[in-house]
Amino acid sequence: MQLNGKVALVTGGSRGIGRAISLKLAEMGADIAVNFFSNRSNAAQVVEEIQAKGVKAISVRANVGNPEHVVKMFQKTKESFGGLDILISNAASGSLKPAIDINLDDWERAINTNARAFLLCAQEAVKLMEGREGPKYIVAITSQGSKNYIPDYGSVGASKAALEAIIRYLAVELAHKDIRVNGVASGVVDTDSLKLFPLREKILQEAARKTPMGHLGTPDDIANVVGLLCTPDAKWICGQVIVADGGYSLWS
Repeated sequence: MQLNGKVALVTGGSRGIGRAISLKLAEMGADIAVNFFSNRSNAAQVVEEIQAKGVKAISVRANVGNPEHVVKMFQKTKESFGGLDILISNAASGSLKPAIDINLDDWERAINTNARAFLLCAQEAVKLMEGREGPKYIVAITSQGSKNYIPDYGSVGASKAALEAIIRYLAVELAHKDIRVNGVASGVVDTDSLKLFPLREKILQEAARKTPMGHLGTPDDIANVVGLLCTPDAKWICGQVIVADGGYSLWS
């Protein structure tokens, strides 16, 4: 219960990796604001699971790609919990197509929902973190597509690269406020999001073949790393992107 009494907001926290992170932080004692956008029933179910662990939880509907929604999301978090100690920027979106076919709408959707949303959420989070006792944490979920080629991932990969740059700048600028900013780069995890990839089966087979650990990752594998980064045990990790991929990237 290292996070007992802490408050966490998880964007995209109702399914996949976000859901696993929400539950992990709840197990560690944190009260959770679960952000969702499209599936209210999933969010309600996660809230029930979190509350069953003996901590508080609310669901907050917001499209993080919309700046007005972001502001309202943090306002509701403040009204419900009084402040914030942990921000997990997990929500992501983008069109899956070759880079040569990316249009302006595809580009703006990826940049706005991934990189810009992280920056805006961090700016709002800091307002709620100031004055809170103890260290505070901001963790953004990114992917290997920020550095390596993934078929049909051009717009998302570019937006994740921008997100990782923001991690480094915020880490330096917020360290004196006792706010740790880091990222977790997930390897291939078979979630609902991966079902949208045209080459899903090929990606899964290739990832399983190249992963030294011998199997694909799970949402819990990523959530465990995020949980560690939200504790004093990781106090000397600042502005880093931790790769959690079972060793897959060692082949690159």
